[in-house]
Amino acid sequence: MEAANKNKELLIGVHVRYNGTGSAGEVLALRSDDDGIWAKVDTTQLWYNSRYLELLDKDEYMKIKNRESKRKNNKFNEEADEREVTKKKVDSIKKDLEGVDMSTELCDGGG
Repeated sequence: MEAANKNKELLIGVHVRYNGTGSAGEVLALRSDDDGIWAKVDTTQLWYNSRYLELLDKDEYMKIKNRESKRKNNKFNEEADEREVTKKKVDSIKKDLEGVDMSTELCDGGG
């Protein structure tokens, strides 16, 4: 099965970008129904109507994938920094609580 899209053919294995979100990936499967031709994209595992897909050449696709990879790495580094800050706060609280006396003389449960 194939679908024409902007003077190119939509085939299994080609790279596409969904106009709605900018998600890009490789077409895994094609199907058609009364609403048109649909393509399943590998990165999201979702079906997209072909009228909303833009065919990409390999260079365009690699630019998008590299940009996404950089964004994921930055997010990972930010999360690691956030975890480090949280760990320092917890360690500080633990240190502050080391001197607290929790003996039974402080409070009585009553009853």
